[in-house]
Amino acid sequence: MIVVALVSALITMSIAIHGREVTVPDLAGQTVADARRLASQKNLQLILDRQFFSASVPEGRIVSQSPSAGSQVRRSWQIRAAESLGPQRIEIPDLTGQSERAADLNLRRRGIELGMVARTDIPEMADERVIAQSPPPSARGISSPRISLLFGTPGAQQAFVMPNFAGQPLGSATLALKDAGFHEPKATTIAEASSPISPASIIVSQTPFPGEKVELGSAIEFQVK
Repeated sequence: MIVVALVSALITMSIAIHGREVTVPDLAGQTVADARRLASQKNLQLILDRQFFSASVPEGRIVSQSPSAGSQVRRSWQIRAAESLGPQRIEIPDLTGQSERAADLNLRRRGIELGMVARTDIPEMADERVIAQSPPPSARGISSPRISLLFGTPGAQQAFVMPNFAGQPLGSATLALKDAGFHEPKATTIAEASSPISPASIIVSQTPFPGEKVELGSAIEFQVK
């Protein structure tokens, strides 16, 4: 009796569960309105969350769907579908060198979405500009009206703490600065010095002063004797 009751309960539960399931209709190639109607007839919801260019599926019709046609799902389930925009008719603009605001306006005028945005530091740039895009300018056969952009941003100059070079030969200090990426320092002699400036000249003072913060490319001056 217990076994019979358990089997009966399992069968009842299976019927109840499967009784709430429906078969997902095939929406491919349907207009959006017809696709909504077919989904509604099965007590399912149609969600359009993507748009793609397609040379084979006319504009305004369904390109793909998830779950796929024939799947068994519960009532009120969502079918997420992509709509065709028809063949590509827009031209992909060249956004290189534009600011983010200018690039965004340029895309909006053409009905193109802004995709992923990434940034990279480029110290020599004066302000933030587009340095690369995907897809590239004038690209054909793209799948989606969306462009991702890479911006170059002015990176912070590399900074150092100025060491004390007093008492060192000019030649060794110059080599140390060049190895760190600085330009050759300017050297002048003190008033009482009689010998000409050479790598063996001894540094007696410097600008910037020891301990000061200096950025790469800054001018450095030595007084030697």
